[in-house]
Amino acid sequence: MKAAIVGGSGYVGGELLRLLLRHPHVEVAQVTSDAMAGKAVGRAHPNLRKATDLTFEPRTALRPADVTFLATPHGESMGAVPGLLETGGLVLDLSADFRLHDPAAYPKYYRTEHPHPELLSRAVYGLPELHRAELASADLIAVPGCMATAAILALRPLVTAGLVDARPVVVDAKTGSSAGGQEPGRAGTHAERAGTMRAYSAVGHRHTAEIEQETGLSIAMSAHAVEAVRGVLATCHAFGARPVDEKELWRAYRAAYGAEPFVRLVHEADGIHREPEPKILSGTNYCDVGFAVDPHAGRIVALAALDNLMKGAAGNAVQCLNVRAGFPETTALDFLGLHPL
Repeated sequence: MKAAIVGGSGYVGGELLRLLLRHPHVEVAQVTSDAMAGKAVGRAHPNLRKATDLTFEPRTALRPADVTFLATPHGESMGAVPGLLETGGLVLDLSADFRLHDPAAYPKYYRTEHPHPELLSRAVYGLPELHRAELASADLIAVPGCMATAAILALRPLVTAGLVDARPVVVDAKTGSSAGGQEPGRAGTHAERAGTMRAYSAVGHRHTAEIEQETGLSIAMSAHAVEAVRGVLATCHAFGARPVDEKELWRAYRAAYGAEPFVRLVHEADGIHREPEPKILSGTNYCDVGFAVDPHAGRIVALAALDNLMKGAAGNAVQCLNVRAGFPETTALDFLGLHPL
């Protein structure tokens, strides 16, 4: 398959390139960046030096491809996707522009009306663990947000097993600086970011809409910036519909993820890494999921960790491509991570 990457000079674009340049069934035919047009890909992504002779092209020079990845800021894909679909190729949008099924959610969470609401029902939410069957025939795939992916994978087995009641579920998510992109403004400078544990979105985070859509739960979400480059840790506090014990939780999570290639259950009695830890997932497409029971409060704590640029973005997009194209799902995604790091 010939692939094009739009917005390839950003962090997510760099990860897409890193993965696809080693994908045995994909040729990266074009990568665009208006800011870096004419420059070698290695100028933006020094880890890719000597890996490719590609240079960035302006977006106006974009050519039809078998698959186009859109690694653009929110709001930019909305107008571009209809034309790309007309060429007959597969489109994977890594922005939020087609993640939500309800058009009314876009003014609320993204402060804009959606110009093509008719396409929202056509877009498949790109989480293979939930929508593998729909992905197999999709032509427009909306790759989920990083914190949303973690929270959904942590919570969905509890919903499927009927273990949570109707009370709101609290999602406390922490993320590293790369989630803000390359130009996050003053909040991302070293002086402001180093040593921080900042609640930058105590209420109303945009990923709330995705989590509610995919779990059917009422979500109360807070997001924190922490001193890390990569990584998301979602700690979700749900209240049981009835008393449960850890054996029942093990059964629920094993039923959901026992056959999943990229979800690992991590809940151990001792050791340093008893529960999910984002650091050891850097560069991998794994999501580690854990849990605990709090009988004192009638609470189930569900945890999930991932690399925001991988399972939270580029890696998940490649996984979706593999499902859609009929390639082995783990193709180009077999990196196991480093420890210590």
